[in-house]
Amino acid sequence: MKTIFKISKKRFLTVFLTALVAGLNAQVNADGTIDTGDKFADSKLRSEESPEVIAKRLAWWNDARFGMFIHWGIYAQDGCFWNGQDGRSEHMMRNLQIPIVEYQKIATQFNPIQFNADEWAKTAKNAGMKYMVITAKHHDGFAMFDSPSNDFNIVKQTPWKRDPIKELATACAKQNLKFGVYYSLGRDWHDPDCNSVKGWRSNTWDFPEEAKKDYSKYFERKVKPQITELMKQYHPAIIWFDTPELITLDQSKELLALIRSIDPKCIVNQRIGNRLGDYAVKEQKIPVGGEPDPWETCMTLNGAWGYHKTDTNWKSKDSLVHSMVDIASKGGNLLLNVGPTGEGIIPALSVQRLEEVGDWLKVNGEAIYGTTSSPFGILDWGRCTKKEQNGNTILYFSVFKRPTNGIILLPKFSNKIKKMTLLSNGKSPVKEKIAKGIQVHIPSTNKGEIGSILKVELKGILKT
Repeated sequence: MKTIFKISKKRFLTVFLTALVAGLNAQVNADGTIDTGDKFADSKLRSEESPEVIAKRLAWWNDARFGMFIHWGIYAQDGCFWNGQDGRSEHMMRNLQIPIVEYQKIATQFNPIQFNADEWAKTAKNAGMKYMVITAKHHDGFAMFDSPSNDFNIVKQTPWKRDPIKELATACAKQNLKFGVYYSLGRDWHDPDCNSVKGWRSNTWDFPEEAKKDYSKYFERKVKPQITELMKQYHPAIIWFDTPELITLDQSKELLALIRSIDPKCIVNQRIGNRLGDYAVKEQKIPVGGEPDPWETCMTLNGAWGYHKTDTNWKSKDSLVHSMVDIASKGGNLLLNVGPTGEGIIPALSVQRLEEVGDWLKVNGEAIYGTTSSPFGILDWGRCTKKEQNGNTILYFSVFKRPTNGIILLPKFSNKIKKMTLLSNGKSPVKEKIAKGIQVHIPSTNKGEIGSILKVELKGILKT
């Protein structure tokens, strides 16, 4: 009995600590939503551009459906630990209130000699991802690129002295992946003037006088120069902003205009603030009914965004595939995160999960890439995505809850069926018309297979 109790207690503590890491990784509001410092996070976007211009800019992004998010910084040096203390997440500088003079010492130890940009890009490619976004500057203010305007960067402060953003941009081009950069807009714990809506999100241990902070000085001194550097040095396809906090409407407009002046094709997410940007962002959640604007869910592979050495809360391949299909069926993209180690390695279990998703996409990718949202809403037994080609319609039905009798009832449409096949084997399943519509016999899946995808080719544009 004593041995059994010890094992149970250990398991309980493992689950508890993993949940704690995940829960403290981001600020959570009372209603369970993530606090991104954006009071317009759930508001419809506004734009002074025509829908045609926006649609053209987003054309490749809408077809991509799946991308890699990378949270990497000096917080990964000891897996979000500092002097033996658990910093809980990539927010460890704030969580432990590490003084700048001490935090800078971490950079002097950061030497990720096993980093290989080509391997990272190949990992994304093999996973079936179409784009990559990496943290060029997170909330700690440390630039993971060569920043002429601010010496607190990886080239100037570390013994490594390399520019991973430059190397990844080149590696992504080789793999035909679109490349993007993340930039923390309203939180910078290294800057004395970067304040926030709630003072506890600022650096109040080094700079306690919150009322004297002037966001506009930080905006002019650091944000605009570094965004200009990122645009001109690396030519990103996406600028992925985070935590707009106190940025004003005029500042959001100015920043967007700056980006557009350098490259009008560069996509910008909604966290540039004040309802601006090309697409909406949902963090760690999938909206029940989709979104009116183009949208993306960013999601972790385990509990944390940045590498945390005790975080083993890995999502299953089934969960990841189901999330991807659910998101695609609602017209969204999945930006799936990895957190590389301080040595520059993407953890083996991250790579394994990505390979498993990639293997699934090799067979079923046509049900994801280039599709649009379901015309039928949520189905009890699965999801649907759609394509229109040459005046005809293709419906992809993902069956994740196979009924015990193996029969699903398709939602009603009046088009003639040209062809019906299972993507896993190319065979035509047995179908029959009944009074309620068309029912299809779905064969049981093989062990390890993640559901079935039924491809239904219709004559003409869909009529429901």
